Amino acid sequence: MLSNQEQLRYSRQLLLNGFNEKQQLALKNSNVLIIGAGGLGNPAALYLAGAGVGKIIIADGDTIDVSNLQRQVIYQQKNVGKNKAEVICEHLKGLNQEIDVEAIDEMIDGESLDYYLPEVDLVLDCSDNLSTRYLINAKCIEHKTPLLSAAAIRFEGQLMFINPNELDFCCYECFYPKSKGEPSINCSTAGVLGPILGVIGSMQSLQAIKYLIGKNVNSNQVMLFDGLAMQWQTFKISKSLQCGCKH
Repeated sequence: MLSNQEQLRYSRQLLLNGFNEKQQLALKNSNVLIIGAGGLGNPAALYLAGAGVGKIIIADGDTIDVSNLQRQVIYQQKNVGKNKAEVICEHLKGLNQEIDVEAIDEMIDGESLDYYLPEVDLVLDCSDNLSTRYLINAKCIEHKTPLLSAAAIRFEGQLMFINPNELDFCCYECFYPKSKGEPSINCSTAGVLGPILGVIGSMQSLQAIKYLIGKNVNSNQVMLFDGLAMQWQTFKISKSLQCGCKH
């Protein structure tokens, strides 16, 4: 049962058709792991904390650089040089004292994923490199942990939901096979506009909330956002026989 304070805090959600106290309690009892506290992790973490997700674990071993401030909007000039996960967790504590937050101040690896994945209901991949995405994808499949994977560059973004508990599910490697190799461009070389990350990170949090309260979230598809044209496109993907993940 929600306390009076929680009823007030989440009152705008509780007014929604199709959203009730039972679903708010589902958020309260949920554990989410966010991997990457950069341009995607910032908005995603803010909205999940605001919505009342009971425990949010944030993993990032990177420190804040002045070049991050253009798009990683939680951080301030005074935070430069500090660990991203620790700073963002302090911010979330100030935003919502009803939830628990935990910082992992190191880059995620297979061992730490084996430790944390059995404890969480959902993973948000907000990382910025392909090798980490493949590792997260493989470990989530191994542990049957649902995954929201996202990326953004230039004026474009993408989002996909992977649910290893579904039959014939597609994974990140089905969408982008390892045989393609590392992309020739990344945010460091091609750039990215800050609001694109805000759009995609917010969409990650929206899909996460929907999943955690029992709403349908479509899998086996990739959503692509074109910020210049202000258009979304959705593509169905199929399970790849060449996928290296065992599923």
